[in-house]
Amino acid sequence: MMDLPCVRWQDHVTRKWTGLDPELQEQCTSLREIDDVFKCALRLTTQDDVDFVQSISAEYSVQKDSEEAAKFRERGNSSFKARNYTEAALHYSQGICFAPQSSEQLSLCYANRSAALYHLQDYQECLDDIDRALKNGYPSHLLHKLQDRRTLCLKRLFVKAKEDDHSLTSKNHEGPGRVKAPSVGPLTFGICPQAVVGSSVEKGRHLVAVERIVAGQEILTDRPYSCVLIPGMEEVKGKGGRQGTGREVLFGTECRRCHRCLAETLSPVPCEGCSYSRYCSTGCQQEAWEDHHRWECPLGADLMAMGVMSQLALRVTLKAGLKNVQMAREPIRSEQKKSVLGCVHHDSSDSKQSDQPDSSILYCGDSYLSVFHLLHHMNQHSLCFLYAVTAATLYLKLSRTGPLPASWSHSKPSAARSQSQHEPDEEGGDADWNSELWLLGSAFLRHILQLRCNAQAIITLQDTGAANSPVQSNREIRIATAIFPTLSLLNHSCCPNTSLMFSTGTSADPCGSDVPADASENVAEYKHEARGVTVTVRAAKVITPGQEILHCYGPHSSRMGTQERQRLLHDQYYFLCQCEACSVQQVEDGGQQWPGAGGGPQESGLLCCKCKGPLKRSGDKRENVFLCSRSSCGHGLPSSEVSHRLQEIRVDLEKAVELMERERPGEALKLLKRTQCESEGILAEKHPLQGELADATARAYATTGDWKNAASHLERSAVAIGSQYGEDSIELGRQLLKLAQLHFNGGARASALSVIPKVRRLLCLHCGPHCHELQELKAMEDCLRG
Repeated sequence: MMDLPCVRWQDHVTRKWTGLDPELQEQCTSLREIDDVFKCALRLTTQDDVDFVQSISAEYSVQKDSEEAAKFRERGNSSFKARNYTEAALHYSQGICFAPQSSEQLSLCYANRSAALYHLQDYQECLDDIDRALKNGYPSHLLHKLQDRRTLCLKRLFVKAKEDDHSLTSKNHEGPGRVKAPSVGPLTFGICPQAVVGSSVEKGRHLVAVERIVAGQEILTDRPYSCVLIPGMEEVKGKGGRQGTGREVLFGTECRRCHRCLAETLSPVPCEGCSYSRYCSTGCQQEAWEDHHRWECPLGADLMAMGVMSQLALRVTLKAGLKNVQMAREPIRSEQKKSVLGCVHHDSSDSKQSDQPDSSILYCGDSYLSVFHLLHHMNQHSLCFLYAVTAATLYLKLSRTGPLPASWSHSKPSAARSQSQHEPDEEGGDADWNSELWLLGSAFLRHILQLRCNAQAIITLQDTGAANSPVQSNREIRIATAIFPTLSLLNHSCCPNTSLMFSTGTSADPCGSDVPADASENVAEYKHEARGVTVTVRAAKVITPGQEILHCYGPHSSRMGTQERQRLLHDQYYFLCQCEACSVQQVEDGGQQWPGAGGGPQESGLLCCKCKGPLKRSGDKRENVFLCSRSSCGHGLPSSEVSHRLQEIRVDLEKAVELMERERPGEALKLLKRTQCESEGILAEKHPLQGELADATARAYATTGDWKNAASHLERSAVAIGSQYGEDSIELGRQLLKLAQLHFNGGARASALSVIPKVRRLLCLHCGPHCHELQELKAMEDCLRG
């Protein structure tokens, strides 16, 4: 699991623990303060541990390498010849990241990428790469190629500028005095006036409505204190490539996104010191360097071996710096009051926190104080020794990377000076690190522990259909892990009254709000302020005064049963969920009961093979059988047989999807028709698996251009999705958007226009009135209305 350190390091720490004297083990487990745990781990961490990290990090090398750069350039050339320019640009970008500074390989990769970007009509980015190629010593005998390409780019940009001027003039005639800002604008972060922060022993700090909040209203907008991109593979299906090549080239999210603001980019700016980190602009590159990367760069391979959570915890600590850590510790040193900041569902055994900081600095993503005081549940962590040794080892490596930054204060607050017993008793090494910066190591450990309960996955939609697909197909993927101070105030519900929407890059404010005409000169400043990651929480339903504002930590009532949800929540967040959905006593059926939109009792979604009546699990769990609910029938079916038949349907569905991805829709359709006939003997219309079958069948028909049949099956899929997720769910909204596309492609004007208002309502509710899907929907509607 990428969140945790690699298995080899986990095994090493386990051996280290088992090799300790039992008395020392007992002493370690008896510690209750993070400072003491870190000091203990620091005393136990040896050069052997540091050397072991060095040995395993060799598998995650992030060094510059001219030979690797040349290999990626050759791969890019092959993709370019195949006219797959997106794939080519990504290969060239990999070469750029591996190429040493001022090397010939670097100049060649920049030049080649400029050619791919030209064909992708990214003319400004093409010009930028031409300049970079020249700056890095592009061979003189090839300069004419770059000069010709520059001329072509400038001509294209000139034509585009004239078209934009004409378009802007037309818009100004329609509405003088105001201009439309770009998709970024001056952002407002914080909590809406209709909600306040409440506090109680049972719920901790939480958000409560004090006025009526209407469905779709923004409740809070937050930016992360820090975030870390998650390495992972995703398929490239870009424009500009030949279809039917039969190849699937995979690039990780770390190759496709800025490592600071997470914006997608085909022309990243590389870190000058390592081959891993890359950015969408020199601005992001410089800000990341000042914020954390100047420290992370020499530790890059070590951090990859130690996992995402360790890297995020270290990044939070480095961003804060020594002075902020000292200031955050001050209240803890003074009074040691019980507090209930940030996290949820406290356990009395682990509720000692600082006295409450000033509320004016609690709710901004840039406030380190609000991050520092989130609960860590140290006494409930089963992996505390692993985290402590990890923090101590990386602290030792960090202390050897170089001198302290001048921006970090070396003067301790009086409370910190008076606590000499908290300083580690080790000898040797840099005096400043030993006497003062061990506080950073303790803070680092604190944040690792906090992240188990307070880390937030950043989710985005990834296209899963072919690049030329006539209808959208996508799935949610986790691209980063972050810590949001304000979002951490929200408690969990398995059936929440809110929905979350993440924005990355310069799309942080998707509203494109109107601004006065004389403010247009400040657009660049707005873009700088907006660049980054944000989360917007909207009301998914009406929230009345006094109601708590809740969001889902992952286990949702529409996706899994009560017992599984409660187990997962208890394992990760240390509380037994008693939300509205969990309080409804569902009849568990060993995995065959499917969850429904409200979290309440649902029928199994299974049909009797004799009379087509609904099956339900026997009240006596010892019988392990499903019985027909019709008294006139009473037919029974063993649970094992039900599981086997559902598995067969699932396997056939996966085979059909694979056939479509290999561009064999005819074979896929044949298999889906057969599977659908077989499924009708056991699956009700609203069973989720029935919905997946209908969706895949619609996709197969759409690929062959049979819009009418595609729309018919997608309507069946929408029925199942509405039953599972609810009639007001974003899942249904996205499915209906696909249905509108099918009607539009098939020329079914009336059908498309009847679906569009439903889609608009659901997208506005969950994504806001200015999301890009709604822009697409409006263009579709305008075209249909002529």
